[in-house]
Formats: sequence, structure tokens, C-alpha cells
Amino acid sequence: MAGLKVVATELPGVLVFEPQVFGDARGFFVEVFHQEKYRQAGLARAFVQDNRSRSSRNVLRGLHYQLKHPQGKLVTVITGMIFDVAVDIRRGSATFGKWAGVEVSQDNQRQIYIPEGFAHGFLVLSETADVLYKCTDFYHGGDDYGICWSDREIGIAWPLGEGVSPIVSEKDGRYPRLREAPVELLPRQEA
Repeated sequence: MAGLKVVATELPGVLVFEPQVFGDARGFFVEVFHQEKYRQAGLARAFVQDNRSRSSRNVLRGLHYQLKHPQGKLVTVITGMIFDVAVDIRRGSATFGKWAGVEVSQDNQRQIYIPEGFAHGFLVLSETADVLYKCTDFYHGGDDYGICWSDREIGIAWPLGEGVSPIVSEKDGRYPRLREAPVELLPRQEA
């Protein structure tokens, strides 16, 4: 589709969008979301909630998911730069335990779509980052789960400098490795 480039990742349904940016000496303009254009590009989802977070350099959020009220997320960076990651945690999936990651920033204007059934996380690479994500379902407290960000079997190549440890919340630091997660708390791949 003209004006909206779509790049498939190695994970089915995880898509990177590169919208057209119109820039000149005054600054730039970009369509962050246009329902019809995204539908034609393969993302025919209704979004019901927008979230915004601000984080500092080396903050790592994730890997998060909801089970009974799964959320697909279209992630955009308003300021700064992040390394955004999706992990397939759907039982029965051919890509179970695999991950895809991409740099998303205010400069490259990329977006990444993480479908339901995938865990999501990101690492802040700039001094600060403001992240906006459109969600396909509402957040439901008590239905939030996670997988350990440093699970060696998943093997995410987080772009941390040598000797740098990420800043992780206490809650995120307690999440189990994927193989230790109770099976009933992992989503199933839809037939």
C-alpha cells in the first residue's frame, strides 16, 4: 500500500509498519494510525484502549501478556528509542518460544504489531522514551502474566552494553522462565 510499508517478521502475525513521513524545514507529519490503510495492509483489528509509558535508559519492561483478555498491541515511540520484542508463547505453535525484535524510535517512525498470544517487552535505548501502544482489548487487573526477560532458552539478544544490567521492576524480575510457566497460564494457538 502506498505510504505504508509492511515488513513481516519470522513470527506469524508480528508485523513491522513503516508509515510515510512528510518532512521539511518546519518538522514532519506522519499518520500514526489510519484504520482503513492498516486494514488494507493486513491489520484488520479494532483498538479499544491507548496506553502511554515513559521510561529511562536501560529500563526493561516485560515480558507481559494477558490470558483471559489477550491484547494485540500496535507500538509506536513518540520520543526516544526502544528495542521492542515479541515472544510466541502460544502452546502448539510451530514458533513457540521464538522471538522477534526491532528498534522503534522517533527517528525511524516504525511501529510493531504484537498479536494476542505473544508476550511483549521493550528495552529503552535512549535517555528517555515515551511509548504509545494501541490495544485490542481493555487491560484487566489480575489477568496480567509474564515470562522472565532473561530466559536463556528464549535467548533474546537485548542490546545492553557490556556489563550493563537493565532496570527491571520487582514484579518483572519474579516472572518464571517459559518452561517453568504453568501450562494452563499460557495461551493456546488458535486453530
